[in-house]
Amino acid sequence: MTQHEYVFVAISIILGLAITRLLSSIAALVRAHKHLTFHWATALWGACVMLFILQLWWVGWELREFSEWAFVDFFVVVIGSIFLYGAAELALPSEDYDITDDSELDFLAHSRSLGRVSALSMLGYFCVGPYVNITLFGTPALLSVIFPVIGGTLMLLITLKPAWFNVLTVVFACYAILILYLTA
Repeated sequence: MTQHEYVFVAISIILGLAITRLLSSIAALVRAHKHLTFHWATALWGACVMLFILQLWWVGWELREFSEWAFVDFFVVVIGSIFLYGAAELALPSEDYDITDDSELDFLAHSRSLGRVSALSMLGYFCVGPYVNITLFGTPALLSVIFPVIGGTLMLLITLKPAWFNVLTVVFACYAILILYLTA
């Protein structure tokens, strides 16, 4: 077993749990479809979170060429994975099984309240990006900082300006597609 394989077992477990959480949330929402208030922006947000989970898993393969893993390197990538799990955990509303109140299944209300914590978790993920890009990939510092700063700025805006969630989610989806294009 190579060092990369050993390191990516832990990361893969966390990312697998994040994907499982998103898919489980979708299944629960389908089951409660009669009680939910669907909004496209929240669904798009969940899809973007999924894209970033898959993007990290894909980029992780490129790290196989990195041969000198230090504990700090491992720790930073694990922390990034944990931030993605947090974003997945809170990306979509969840049923609390209170039959007298279905307000927790309002997609847009969720995104503008508790769902903002999902954006904060994504902000944490973007803070980890420059370290990984500079230290592990050897990418020039300016390029390694520009794109995460853009993503982090979008996450701060989503957190601080919940009324702008619809527009910012579309911008974030375009950003996610650009990042996927650049790293695929």
